[in-house]
Amino acid sequence: MIDKVIWPERYDPRTSAIYALNDIDVKAPPEVVWKLLVDAEHWARYFPAEDQVKILSGEPELMLGTRYHRVTVGYPMSLTVTECVPNRRLAWATTVDGEDTGSSAYHGWVITPTDEGCHVLTEETQQGEFFLDVIGRQYPGALYRYHQDWVERLARAAEDDVAKQID
Repeated sequence: MIDKVIWPERYDPRTSAIYALNDIDVKAPPEVVWKLLVDAEHWARYFPAEDQVKILSGEPELMLGTRYHRVTVGYPMSLTVTECVPNRRLAWATTVDGEDTGSSAYHGWVITPTDEGCHVLTEETQQGEFFLDVIGRQYPGALYRYHQDWVERLARAAEDDVAKQID
């Protein structure tokens, strides 16, 4: 069985304006995928769109309570890791910097071991006028496409890391 994100009530997909779910099977063990996910300042190594990430709270990688900043598709955002179960679950809450309507998002990752490696699922909900305008009206489907690209690149990077270990 594939687990899903554990939603804080205010971010439940049934009541959020925007929701995306993406998943992929990866031929790499969960710990290889995990290492790529928590190394946020280096996401750009496999996903060039995430080239402006800075951990603000001093940790070398994402962990429970980590505060970090990123610029995603030109928009600065502040994030806090709200769930962290090594090799299994990672989630963060996001606010858009300088935006005054209270727009926020919740993004979770779930890694489930499989016989051939693992299954990676990512889900995100967004709410508030900023996200409704940018993602809902101007670029419908953009969140799904962005995350699909991310999970595919994550899978390739993890599988490449495994192949390097074998060589």
